[in-house]
Amino acid sequence: MLRFEFLEARNLRHAIALANQHGDDARIVAGTTDFLVRWRQGVWRPKYVINIGNVAVLKQRSFSARSGLHLGSLVTVRELETNPVIRQRYPALAAAASAFAGVQIRNLATVGGNVCNASPAGDTLPALLAFDAQCRIAGPNGKRNVRLDQFFSGPGRTVLEKGEILVEIILPPPPRVSGSLYIKHSPRAAMDIATLGVASYVALKDRGRVCADVKIALGAVAPTPIRAFAAEDLLRGQTITPELLAKVAEVARERASPIDDLRGSADHRKDLAGVLTQRTLEQAIAMAKTGPISFEAQRRLAVEAAVMETTI
Repeated sequence: MLRFEFLEARNLRHAIALANQHGDDARIVAGTTDFLVRWRQGVWRPKYVINIGNVAVLKQRSFSARSGLHLGSLVTVRELETNPVIRQRYPALAAAASAFAGVQIRNLATVGGNVCNASPAGDTLPALLAFDAQCRIAGPNGKRNVRLDQFFSGPGRTVLEKGEILVEIILPPPPRVSGSLYIKHSPRAAMDIATLGVASYVALKDRGRVCADVKIALGAVAPTPIRAFAAEDLLRGQTITPELLAKVAEVARERASPIDDLRGSADHRKDLAGVLTQRTLEQAIAMAKTGPISFEAQRRLAVEAAVMETTI
């Protein structure tokens, strides 16, 4: 294990200055759950480690019916799981957080860290994509906003430039008649990286008969987490039928371009993409029609729907 110099950022301006000064020689950390593993393995070899864990502005969170949900990049995954506003209005995000590793890691891991690690299988990423999240970035040249679906440039890579830091993630307010769900499938029920993750968000109109809006996001099926835009276009504005949902799921399946690895074959992942898309859509539609269900019921639905081997 190589040695490094540990630097403590006092505030956001100081963090940006340190990141800009040391550039590619530095690694920014907060919860350090991923950093410690990769450093010990020699995957990351920084000369400087910049801790932003005490930058208070990055820990803020808020919600309003007008501006939606604002999550500072240091909001923990555990907070996403337990916050009552997120559970009620952004249930797919709460479900994704509950599927994230174990509770000890969720207490340390941050939403900004999960986003900036840019893993194709990151648990919170499909849910954030399904809510059309925006990333607010601050750097030496000021601030800018980037849509989350444009934030990832490859496995482990983002559009962050030298000295830039992810400050906040913004989710628009969901309409009243809407529902969402995230389902993770993995070899084990917990403490495992996703073989596949799917999040769907649906808003309804005309007494629940017509899809007013839909977002479908897939994880672990491409070099980055992705949106299934063609599948969304097929459903948006249409009268919902079982036949149409099956067709939408098939289009989402074709959007997937997975690889073979120790967690699953490419063919298995592709089949899962279609099945989990249909199931998350069905459950999101049901939730939109009947209103919010308990978080425990959401988790039960996700766990039951993720047991796929006997149904594919």
